[in-house]
Amino acid sequence: MKSIAIIGGGITGVTTAYALAKRGFKVTLIEKHRYAAMETSFANGGQLSASNAEVWTHLSTIVKGIKWMLKADAPLLVNPKPSWHKLSWFAQFVCNIPHYERNTIATTKLAIAAREHMFAWAAQENIDFDLKQQGILHIYRDKAGFDHAAQVSKLLAQGGLERRAVSPSEMKSIEPALAGNYYGGYFTASDSTGDIHKFTTAMAAAAARLGVVCLYEQDVKRVRQHGLEIQVETQHMDSLQTLLFDGVVVCAGTASRAIAAQLGDRVNIYPVKGYSITVNLPDARSQASAPSVSLLDDETKLVTSRLGVDRLRVAGTAEFNGFNQDIRADRIRPLTDWVAQCFPGVSTENVIPWAGLRPMMPDLMPRVGRGKAPNVFYNTGHGHLGWTLSAVTAEMVANVVLGAL
Repeated sequence: MKSIAIIGGGITGVTTAYALAKRGFKVTLIEKHRYAAMETSFANGGQLSASNAEVWTHLSTIVKGIKWMLKADAPLLVNPKPSWHKLSWFAQFVCNIPHYERNTIATTKLAIAAREHMFAWAAQENIDFDLKQQGILHIYRDKAGFDHAAQVSKLLAQGGLERRAVSPSEMKSIEPALAGNYYGGYFTASDSTGDIHKFTTAMAAAAARLGVVCLYEQDVKRVRQHGLEIQVETQHMDSLQTLLFDGVVVCAGTASRAIAAQLGDRVNIYPVKGYSITVNLPDARSQASAPSVSLLDDETKLVTSRLGVDRLRVAGTAEFNGFNQDIRADRIRPLTDWVAQCFPGVSTENVIPWAGLRPMMPDLMPRVGRGKAPNVFYNTGHGHLGWTLSAVTAEMVANVVLGAL
């Protein structure tokens, strides 16, 4: 039985561990926190959204980034302070603009395939994660945004996704709680939402039942590939230990770039900060006024998910500011203001803010597959679609490992 180390206990690491255990590998999951899903998989937007498969490598993204650079509450914010990492990442980003259509179609196909695996796992392991299968409604306030969405819909359709244009009156019938005036929308009935933290921790428990050894509070200090052996040096408090494996899968989110460099690979992931608020809905009025259908506001780049009866998650924005994880009030305020504007009956008195770093590749495609060494593999760099794509990329990399070792 071959032994495999999984570095990272977020959604990609946990699902990869589960998929490999199902294939008979001896799996060890290594995570620096006390529990699984304590970083980017803790409080994301909650959407399982094939309809959000459009990659960002579009000229309009560059234009908006420049336009909003000095606006603190902008949906997309780029810290102008230069660094080699940031410059090299943006250079590659620009080089991938010609592949925008191809990568959007490919991402759509991955997102659709991922659903089957995720829902099958949830049913098999009896996982309750506040799943809501009521679709996702994209909302647009002007003709320009709506027309761009029409072009995106053509690409999504090539990837196999059906979504339909809806009028303002149809939008109101889909989500009666939504206030405001809109030009139109697009509705994807097959999309869904849920609580990523609940799902990931439950999958970690399921993986453990399959025999996966979960080593928490183990900070990976060094990874070496030596012949047919992988050496992983970890630190717990003041204690160092070196663990030996037949192979390794790097699922370490924004830390993947540094780990890959130790293994002789270049994985140019940049940390893109996103924010969320969890709005607690303590009273009947707030619960009745909050949306049941998930939304994506393309102008503000915000998404919503209803998590059970008494929670509403609102998330979004993108901040290119290195590994800074500060939760800034001027970045959280637009989220609470948006709730007050679109759902005025919802109380925002009890709001929990959060920020996480999305691991993004310059082409907005996840890095899945082999490294240079025959026993090194990657499943990382999923960007804003980590949860949406995780089940299928876990299956993909597990099949690659199975064929290689």
